[in-house]
Amino acid sequence: MKSINKAARLAGILYIVMDIFMIFSGMFVDSKLIVSGDAAATISNIMASEWLFRLGFVSYQIGWILQLLLVIALYRLFKKVDKGQSRLMVILVVVFVSVAFLNTLNQFVPILLFSGAESISAFDPTQLQTLAGFYLDMYEHGIMINELFWGLWLIPLGVLVYKSGFVPKVFGVLLFIGCLGHLITYFSTFLFPDYTSILMPIGEMAMFGELPIFLWLLIKGVKEQIPIEQYRN
Repeated sequence: MKSINKAARLAGILYIVMDIFMIFSGMFVDSKLIVSGDAAATISNIMASEWLFRLGFVSYQIGWILQLLLVIALYRLFKKVDKGQSRLMVILVVVFVSVAFLNTLNQFVPILLFSGAESISAFDPTQLQTLAGFYLDMYEHGIMINELFWGLWLIPLGVLVYKSGFVPKVFGVLLFIGCLGHLITYFSTFLFPDYTSILMPIGEMAMFGELPIFLWLLIKGVKEQIPIEQYRN
């Protein structure tokens, strides 16, 4: 029981710390530097605040590493509930973290292009600016692709929570709602771009469905009574 509670609280801590790094990068750094629809202003902001941009970039990397540690903690917590669903959860997280790491290379392109390297000296500043803007747009769309996997991993996690018997079932339902939020964001970008202004806020609100379970694990841990058929030696 002590080991299970330790895994539960560790998962809660990792999720909160991961969110701190992600929020810093996405809501502080990106919102400060990226000007939607204006590549020139965005590049100017990045080069004027290069250290902040680099800090946000590294913060994203740390966040993804914490996501891997989080899913390991969750696997330890739920593996005896359903090993197949636990493994599926891990696989989906490994996929979207891998996609995320590759996608951040697009984010770093402006620094490489404006570093003064001899290999790009043939391009004039306007061409470099256009190219940097294109890669930043690729980065934004890469994030939206990752929304698909970020949503899908919540399905096996929701199943595990619902079946566990030591976490309230309502959190499993909320995880399914969180999954739906990520999927709405994904489909609104690639299938229904004309309705993005309507669908995106709905998706973002639904995403909060994944937060309560991790707060519960951090603060309350798991129930003392665990179904014996799940946790027999």
